Amino acid sequence: MKILSFAGSNSRHSINKKFVEHALSHFSNHETTLLDLNDFPLPIYGIDLENETGIPESAIAFLNHIERADMLLISLAEHNGSYTAVFKNLLDWMSRKKSKCFEGKKMILLSTSTGGRGGRNVMDAALTRFPIHGAQILGYFCLPNFNDNFDLQSGVTHPELKRELEQLLTSV
Repeated sequence: MKILSFAGSNSRHSINKKFVEHALSHFSNHETTLLDLNDFPLPIYGIDLENETGIPESAIAFLNHIERADMLLISLAEHNGSYTAVFKNLLDWMSRKKSKCFEGKKMILLSTSTGGRGGRNVMDAALTRFPIHGAQILGYFCLPNFNDNFDLQSGVTHPELKRELEQLLTSV
């Protein structure tokens, strides 16, 4: 199985990137690709810009990665209760090229934050929105209090949360 993963953040120190890298390690028997949104620069979406210049190559390149994957593993960062601007902008551009930009792909959604809800607001938005764009969501997991519940070497440290995440990742 070809698994495409990324964090919905452009922070060089993204905790969601650390989290998705850890989750991806559970799929060592599969072909995996980890993308960085910084490698896909895009102008801020606007209909006038689209009409003048078309869909940027970076959005098309990202769609091509999705097309080649069998499953997506995404960890969504939360800014002010929603998607980060960089992820929302990518989604806007991709959906202009192809409304069902997730192409019916299986998807596992993750989120984490330093707060007690673990990115639950952005997760709720994604659970509602992504199926409209063709996602087949297999499951999701929100890790609260990242700094207290995650270690770079061992991953999730809280026993119950670790068990819940591993159950999700091995159910695929």
